[in-house]
Amino acid sequence: MTRPLRSKRNKVGWFAALGVLIGLWLQACATVQQAPPRTPAPAPAAKAIGQPKPYKVLGAWYYPISDARGFEEEGIASWYGEQFHGRKTSNGETYDMYGISAAHKTLPLGTYVRVHNLANDRTLDLRINDRGPFVNGRIIDLSYSAAKALGVLGPGTAPVKIAALGAPVDPKAPGQPTQYMPLDYYTGNFTFQVGAFTEHANAQRLVQKLSQQYENAHTVPYFDGNQTFYRVRVGRSASLEAAEQYERMLAQNGYPGVFIVAE
Repeated sequence: MTRPLRSKRNKVGWFAALGVLIGLWLQACATVQQAPPRTPAPAPAAKAIGQPKPYKVLGAWYYPISDARGFEEEGIASWYGEQFHGRKTSNGETYDMYGISAAHKTLPLGTYVRVHNLANDRTLDLRINDRGPFVNGRIIDLSYSAAKALGVLGPGTAPVKIAALGAPVDPKAPGQPTQYMPLDYYTGNFTFQVGAFTEHANAQRLVQKLSQQYENAHTVPYFDGNQTFYRVRVGRSASLEAAEQYERMLAQNGYPGVFIVAE
């Protein structure tokens, strides 16, 4: 009788140990389930009416501004050259490393800025036609020639201050420095893009449909270096305020992807 009792006690002990292990496992599972959830990455805010669309690069969202008046910024400038020479810039131009231009993450494309190299006191006026630099701490990416003029080529980066200028005005006499007129971002000619197609026939069908209800329906061809897109645009407004109302109306009438284009 002694031997069976020991066997029974061994079985009881084994089941008890197994119960402890299962309990610990369940406790661990419960602990994992109760851990606070990760905070998800913020989604891009809805596009404000009249604002350029936000865009995402390397997992980060950027929100271009619509008005550069009074804009000033200090930080690090870098430059980009041969690797991007001949490629399309963000505004559709072809990047020329030997021209004078620059990239900025949020300034309106086409903005003229004055770049002041705080390390050697050189200054240069140039136009923003691209997006970047997408490196932490850098605020402007200069073309090769712009970097050379500002003395940034050698060190590769430099501390700078940039200030928005406006639109250049032709000097009255040769040799005079270029004068700049503050840009009016609120009046002008605005139209509205509602679609883009690779097939011209599809774009024309939408133009015909729009023409039955709206004025100035037309296509604008755009070649991106690989193929031609036919952008469908409609309507016309003379002020940003009126353009915002027209954009809302088009969105409510079945064109949610509509956005304002300044001509």
